[in-house]
Amino acid sequence: MERIPITREGLERVKEELTRMERVERPANIRAIEEARGHGDLSENAEYHAAKERQSFIEGRINELRVFIGQSEVIELDGKPSDTVVFGKTVRLYDINSEEETCYQLLGPYESAPEEGRISVTSPIGQALIGMKVGDEVRVKTPRGIQEFEILEIS
Repeated sequence: MERIPITREGLERVKEELTRMERVERPANIRAIEEARGHGDLSENAEYHAAKERQSFIEGRINELRVFIGQSEVIELDGKPSDTVVFGKTVRLYDINSEEETCYQLLGPYESAPEEGRISVTSPIGQALIGMKVGDEVRVKTPRGIQEFEILEIS
């Protein structure tokens, strides 16, 4: 079984989502199904079919979260300076192609939010950055094509 890296805070957020899905979303959906059943003919009952689809989504998400929690491995962020890129570090990069600077924090797949500067260590850029040092140039194939970066800072 492959372990999935995550921060302690990230794991707590996943556990909170699981609790919400089990204690709030699932019971609310069960009530919606019961109410829709009361409207009569189920074959032409759009509310019933929508509630059943929602039930399928909720149960799938609950199972997904349970599996993830079972496979997750909490990595403590030490906050100590590091001269190499590792999980949890924030990396300031210079994009050689666009001549712009960008920052990414490398986290696990369930914590990634590229629009907020958090990328997964399993993403193409994340994998290419792991183990690199300040001043290293990184060339990585991404869905947007070949990207080249210079590592300016690791914090």
